[in-house]
Amino acid sequence: MIRAGWDRLRLFNIGELLAHRGRTLMSMAVMAISAALLVSVFSISGSITGSVDRLTNSLGGKAELEISGITDAGFDSALLGDIKKVAGVEAAVPMLRQSIGADADRALLIGADTSVSALGSDLDGSLRDQATKLLTPNGVLVGSVMGYQEGEQFQLGGITATVAGVLDDDTIKRVNGGHLVIAALPTAQKITGRAGRLDSIQIVPAANTDVAQLRSALTEAVAGRAVVADPSLRGAQAGGGAVSLVRYSTLASSAAALIVSAFLIYNAMSMAVAQRRPTLSLLRAIGGRRTPMVRDLLAEAALLGLLGGLLGSALGMIMGRGAIERLPAAIVQSVEARTEYIVPGYAVPVAVAACVLASVAASALAARAVYKVAPIEALAPIGASGADAMKPAVRWIAGALGVTLIVAAVLIATSDRGIYSLAGISTSIVGAVVLCFALTGPIVRGIAAVARIFGAPGALGATTVERAPRRVWATAMTVMIGVTAVVAMGNATRNMVDSAQATFEEMGVTSAFVSPASMEQFPTGPMLPADLKAKIEAIPGVEGAGSAQMAFATVGGGRVMLQAFEAGVGRQAATADLTQETLRRMAAGDGVVISRDVSRTLGVGTGATLDLPTPTGVRTVEVLQVIPYFSAIAGVVVMDFDVMQQWYQRPGETILGVDFEPGADKDQVFAALRAVVPADIHVETGPATVALISGSVQQGTSISSAILWIVVIVATVALLNTLMLSVLERRRELGVLRAMGTSRRFLLRTVLAEAAGIGLIGAALGLAVGAAVHYLATLALGNAVGVDVHYEPGPLLLVYAAVALLLSLLGSIPPAIRAARLPIVEALAVD
Repeated sequence: MIRAGWDRLRLFNIGELLAHRGRTLMSMAVMAISAALLVSVFSISGSITGSVDRLTNSLGGKAELEISGITDAGFDSALLGDIKKVAGVEAAVPMLRQSIGADADRALLIGADTSVSALGSDLDGSLRDQATKLLTPNGVLVGSVMGYQEGEQFQLGGITATVAGVLDDDTIKRVNGGHLVIAALPTAQKITGRAGRLDSIQIVPAANTDVAQLRSALTEAVAGRAVVADPSLRGAQAGGGAVSLVRYSTLASSAAALIVSAFLIYNAMSMAVAQRRPTLSLLRAIGGRRTPMVRDLLAEAALLGLLGGLLGSALGMIMGRGAIERLPAAIVQSVEARTEYIVPGYAVPVAVAACVLASVAASALAARAVYKVAPIEALAPIGASGADAMKPAVRWIAGALGVTLIVAAVLIATSDRGIYSLAGISTSIVGAVVLCFALTGPIVRGIAAVARIFGAPGALGATTVERAPRRVWATAMTVMIGVTAVVAMGNATRNMVDSAQATFEEMGVTSAFVSPASMEQFPTGPMLPADLKAKIEAIPGVEGAGSAQMAFATVGGGRVMLQAFEAGVGRQAATADLTQETLRRMAAGDGVVISRDVSRTLGVGTGATLDLPTPTGVRTVEVLQVIPYFSAIAGVVVMDFDVMQQWYQRPGETILGVDFEPGADKDQVFAALRAVVPADIHVETGPATVALISGSVQQGTSISSAILWIVVIVATVALLNTLMLSVLERRRELGVLRAMGTSRRFLLRTVLAEAAGIGLIGAALGLAVGAAVHYLATLALGNAVGVDVHYEPGPLLLVYAAVALLLSLLGSIPPAIRAARLPIVEALAVD
């Protein structure tokens, strides 16, 4: 039985795949593109969260709980004594962890004491061998990839560090990519200027200790001054915010490519079945059963999906690496670990499975359309059989399902569910496709009517369209989806970028910003030199300088960005809509202002109370106002500058906003400002800051935009495939016409007329559906990023549609040329 099935599959299916290499390669190519997109999308989020998890596991070793700082300022080291007294704690290992450097030089500074050996972590062996070297004054151990030699000195924070040893083993290279600086805990505290502070305490439970009870006891001991959680909390926080937004938006675009690929596979299988009808009808006539034939066709489709998925997965790994390098700096710098390229274990299996399922589902429709006919009917042309006709019940069910999906999409997109609102975009497109399935008849008739406009060649093309309604509908849908995706998401993304930029435009009023890192990265540290503000205010032409701070903090298990301002600096960006009463109460420490996504996540609104964990204990504050704010990186909690310094024990500032005196020579004052500020500290004008932030937002959407145009290219291939099928089906018909004296030009125009009908109707549907989905997408994106995204269609909507249509029509050129050049003798030959 198995051998007979294999022989049948090898002779009638695999043999056909090899005989028609062009169609086979084309089908595999589109599936490969879909798989590549899926793998690259999974790799983006997997690389960020995987890098954090890998670092956490490498440093944590046997630790099952971690006490971490609420912000990057950490917590008082005196807390360590209280932790060690908790019953069930076998070892409490203190650490100081801070990112140093930027871009390619970014590394992680780790400070620890001799108790680190209790963790049995990846650092244990290296530290045990070279621990004595850390006794060198200001001595540090560095990873070999950093390029330092033993005995070399370099500036590190506030000290001149000496390289006491170089770590050069494979274990170290797996920890943050080998970009490590390890120091004794007191030395690390001196380097960072954080004497008496810790970032983390790794907890190793005693044997037979109930970890849940231990967590409760530790939570009581820290009394809100730090966070007690599983070590995996860092990875979970890294996977939220902007990473989730990028993942879901690009995943939606990749899903559109997969849907288009499924339609193309349907057309490819229809082409395969059309060419094999004589053989299949003969097999049915001599007693062959339908089930094995359908099963073999599904196996053939599964094979195509499998091979395409595997090839695409390899391509996706390359694309993913490139995508990681294109991520905005704000996303990369917002996590502690250096981002390494990691392909999650589930990425390839999920991508391959999606391709196989899409391919099998699409081919099942093609199999049903042909194998339902009787043996004698199978010898008739496609379209002559009743199998191609849709039953009224199916049409009504499809219409009801399409309307239901569209209604559900509207409810999902308009409900305030954060990034999950983006699911409404894909749901609306699927609903539109299902509704169009119910309207197959009118759509096909419309395509035929457009074709007839082109005279006698068009009339012949219209006849071909009407003979294969389902295949023509499937091709029109690929064009529609391509145009819809580009029109809807292209314009909605542009609207989102414009709305996000508008929230930061008022920052351009400030003459200059001084920060330890570029403003596009949301500078959260380290603190600026204590005397820098006074030096800046003493510069001739400077009217004043206002202090501000940004810091990531843990609130309710999630991560938010704390923002605090003094003397109006930055208020245009975060507090432009606040009343004087709100500002007064915020300055008094009576409450805070939160962004929409924080309000949604924590379930609190204006007037409600909020428990803020701080290093000085839990602060119960009132929510003075909920504001729209572009929260793609993290939600925002805004408070007064002095209040933040006191509650979070963060003296100093991470941003200085500088205002020049009216009439001062801006270039001259800026040059003097740059001369006063240390070279490693960033100085940007207000307009340049706005441009940097806007560029970062645009960069974050570039991956999704690229995927949309790939969808259009796939739609182009789909149109080419369908028209090639049309030529093959009418091979003998075209041969007869040529034998009767029909010119090559006439046949060329016939195929082009058919393509024009499919392309124009598909593009018109795509434009209509795209405009509606565009509006829905602005609502969904507004919920996802926390700002009101304004719907602005603009002239680019028609430009996008025209370009997508033009690319789709390019697919008609190869089959049209083939029809015109078809040899008469070959066309009339018996298959």
